[in-house]
Amino acid sequence: MKDLYAVIGTPIQHSKSPQIHQAFAEQTGEDIHYDRILGQPEKLPLYIKAFREMRGLGLNVTVPLKEEAFQLANERSDRAERAGAVNTLILLEDGRIQGDNTDGIGLVRDLSLNHDFKFKGKRVLILGAGGAVRGVVQPLMEQGICELVIANRTVSKAETVAATFADLGLISGCGLDAITGEFDLIINGTAAGLSGELPAIPDGILAKEGWCYDMMYGDQPTPFVRWGEAQGAVESLDGLGMLVEQAAESFYLWRDVRPETAPVIQMLRG
Repeated sequence: MKDLYAVIGTPIQHSKSPQIHQAFAEQTGEDIHYDRILGQPEKLPLYIKAFREMRGLGLNVTVPLKEEAFQLANERSDRAERAGAVNTLILLEDGRIQGDNTDGIGLVRDLSLNHDFKFKGKRVLILGAGGAVRGVVQPLMEQGICELVIANRTVSKAETVAATFADLGLISGCGLDAITGEFDLIINGTAAGLSGELPAIPDGILAKEGWCYDMMYGDQPTPFVRWGEAQGAVESLDGLGMLVEQAAESFYLWRDVRPETAPVIQMLRG
């Protein structure tokens, strides 16, 4: 019987995680089956219980369940603790649930390893203040950026996230209508793109030679990717590479084997 894993969230049909983990399994010779589960936040404990009863060993957690997953994990990695959000659950035989957050490492690896982006000394803007954003703040600050601005529709949420990570360097929070100056990298961490919308941000905030990165992805370029192209970004990227890189880290946590990501990204882009 194959070892069972899945991704849980809402919406979930668009998720490429099953293809990614199946490709990792074939590449590494690991005997797993990976599925999708449509899940609502208030029912997450029930889904996990049912998944355990099917002998499930691990879950990837996506929007909007990352904060609920954080609450349910009995043990959390430092990066998950700091983020207040979990995207990877490890279901242990003794009933314990370990939580980790691989989003930040996925984002950083995609930009630096796959696209050769140099973080050091850069001024970075990140849009949104939910679990997805909290998961990437620490890994971004560890790359030596000079300033991070977190902008969100609800200002207080952006300020709270900034205060949580203030010990890591120059971080501030503001409203989407209060963004000032130019940025070398603008990251969209809002879910607006899932409904075909663009965050309400001003034009002219991308520096010359600046990059844009959408943590979301789709079969067509997202509204934010198109915005970045219109602003003259050197690169305007979607989050498919991040998805594969964070999945590889999850796969490593579950199986203790690190898969190659480049061929899988290539396959999905194909």
